[in-house]
Amino acid sequence: MAVVLTPEPPLAGWMLQLDGQLSRSPRFFDGRPVVVDLAALPGQHAEFAGLMDGLAARGIRVIGIEGVDEEALGPLLAALPPVIAGGRTVGLPVLVADGTPEEVTPAPPPAPEPPPEPAPALVLDRPVRSGQSVAYTAGDVTVIGSVASGSEVIAGGSIHIYGALRGRAIAGLLGAGPNGQRPRIFCRRLEAELLAIDGVYKTADEMDPALQGRAVQVWLDGDELAMAALD
Repeated sequence: MAVVLTPEPPLAGWMLQLDGQLSRSPRFFDGRPVVVDLAALPGQHAEFAGLMDGLAARGIRVIGIEGVDEEALGPLLAALPPVIAGGRTVGLPVLVADGTPEEVTPAPPPAPEPPPEPAPALVLDRPVRSGQSVAYTAGDVTVIGSVASGSEVIAGGSIHIYGALRGRAIAGLLGAGPNGQRPRIFCRRLEAELLAIDGVYKTADEMDPALQGRAVQVWLDGDELAMAALD
């Protein structure tokens, strides 16, 4: 699973915001591939190489870019990561038989599909070992066992761990549930490297030492992660 970064102008201000996020969660990008969406930076092609250098200097490993016109980049493309996605459909002026411009209107988007039925939770009856990554973006994940250091559990909903949580737990990729309920993280013993819900992160050095080794629940309170002991 790759993380998508979307730089916005002005780039200097966006980089300052990124540095602020890295100061709060310095290990979030460790070993994680990143895709950079450059669609919000039209006409700033000359800045792209410097942007990639700035991300590399911060330890962010970019595996590809998207949202760019390869022809417009020209020779600059050789200095950038590979393009992994194309552009968007737009209305363009064309000439009709009498030489007057006519606007070509994009085809209307297809009607949205009905929401899928809620997926059942994923239940693992074994521990998650170091180096393993469990991702179930359709709903909740329950681990009957421990999550080792260097591993991660990623869920679209909530995460329940009936053992020690020593790796990463990333919940809430789907946001709030259909009834507005917020995803949570529960574990029997907190020793986590990183906790995240709906894009808000907290690393081990930001967690209350009094909660280490205890049964804990984690939830999103506004723009911050709240944590409380269960015992």
